[in-house]
Amino acid sequence: MDVSQWIVTALGLVLIAGIAWFFWAPKKGGSRAEITSSGYQEARIRVKGGYTPDTIVVQSGKPVRLEFLRDEKAACSEMVVFPDFQKSLMLPYGQKVTVDLFPNQTGSYAFTCQMGMYKGTMVVRDAAIKS
Repeated sequence: MDVSQWIVTALGLVLIAGIAWFFWAPKKGGSRAEITSSGYQEARIRVKGGYTPDTIVVQSGKPVRLEFLRDEKAACSEMVVFPDFQKSLMLPYGQKVTVDLFPNQTGSYAFTCQMGMYKGTMVVRDAAIKS
């Protein structure tokens, strides 16, 4: 192989590594749910090509209200499923839909579309921990 082939191969490997990191690297942080005067921890989630934000951080022992707004007509975004809470919701296009959850245990709880292609996580932390 000559020098130009080595350069093309090296650039290709760097590009592959960058793509792999973008899609599969662990995501940090998340969006913290806002505690409202109603006592609920509330967060708004936009559904378009996935969930934005896809990670919601809440405190254990306090009720959570998630508001979904489906901003696309793809079949995969028609429903959101919370398997650990045994709940699912239809998401009509352009309409806000809320779900109330009551997480008492710390941990990570997944929510997905009915096909499992769109993925989100609700991270439940101990109420005594502020970060």
